Amino acid sequence: MASHQHADLPRADSTYECLHEFAEAARARLPIEAWDYLAGGAETETAVLRNRLALDSLAFRPRVLRDVSHVETKSAVLGRPSRLPVLLAPVGSLEAFTPGGAADAARAAAQFGIPVTVSSVTAPGLEASAEAAGDGRRIFQLYTRGDAAYVDDHVRRAVDCGYEAFCLTVDSAAYSRRERDLAKRHIRPWRLTASGMTYQAALSWDDVRRFKDRHTIPLMLKGIATAEDAATACDLGVEVIWVSNHGGRQLDHALGTMDMLPEVVAAAAGRARVIVDGGFLRGTDILKAIALGADSVAIGRLYCYALAAGGADALVRLLDILETEIAVDLALLGVTSAAALSPAYVRAAPPAALPGVLSGLPLIGQYPRDR
Repeated sequence: MASHQHADLPRADSTYECLHEFAEAARARLPIEAWDYLAGGAETETAVLRNRLALDSLAFRPRVLRDVSHVETKSAVLGRPSRLPVLLAPVGSLEAFTPGGAADAARAAAQFGIPVTVSSVTAPGLEASAEAAGDGRRIFQLYTRGDAAYVDDHVRRAVDCGYEAFCLTVDSAAYSRRERDLAKRHIRPWRLTASGMTYQAALSWDDVRRFKDRHTIPLMLKGIATAEDAATACDLGVEVIWVSNHGGRQLDHALGTMDMLPEVVAAAAGRARVIVDGGFLRGTDILKAIALGADSVAIGRLYCYALAAGGADALVRLLDILETEIAVDLALLGVTSAAALSPAYVRAAPPAALPGVLSGLPLIGQYPRDR
């Protein structure tokens, strides 16, 4: 099972050995405003909890006596080779967690060998983040804050900077009430320019149609939650459907994304690639999504914990550990690659613990360490 080792790549910071240690370090180092922005959700945070509940309500059905002496963690993301079936989700205000913001995320993703999705509301911006990525793969995500010309300008700039796909977030017609922020009177910068939300609220299928008529860069729609919208996207030629409830940070009381995934996969029926995010913290989480038909998984809060813990080096180390988890899990499932998984490898089961934003990392606080 040595194929998941990459001796030719530089070893990242080995301060961390378990995924929960990154979250511990992040919580210790971040001011409360930044931590609550990262960990929190909308209103009652029910959708945050449902993301974990949906993941924790699936159990594996492993096969045995299969030759798993050679396990391959390499996969494809958007049809191109990737070291894991994982990409970094777009996160606003990454500079609140690491001085380099999206540039640090882009450097780490490129070093490790997975794609990064750069948010339009994070520093240091489209061009500087692309420069930091070097030869690494990158996707650009846009919140529409202007008219069609505004969108076209961002598409042109993204193409010029080597972004391989363009992502429109479609679940943000209004900025949600995030009570952890509101209770502290901590207002995020983009909330001070509410007039820009008019364009996001006006986004429609006509804009998707116009995009596909005008641009050749692959289009991703992030925030698809139903079979109906997935089918419409496919009918319009959208290349990537991104199943998301914004990490529980937009519409409260939404389904967990793993509960959304099967109907979206069925509606897409191979006409578009399917990405899913929402509460993914472990290798087992990622493999559950692949088994249910996702092509790849986007991680958000998890990689932010690493950036807050130690910047780009810590993020590479986190991805090293995630890779090890996936390799071990594949072998124990009795398969040699994620592509061999199918719905036959999972079934519904009662969750073993109450859900929480960190419930996938249950050892937090139990083994304190000085760093």
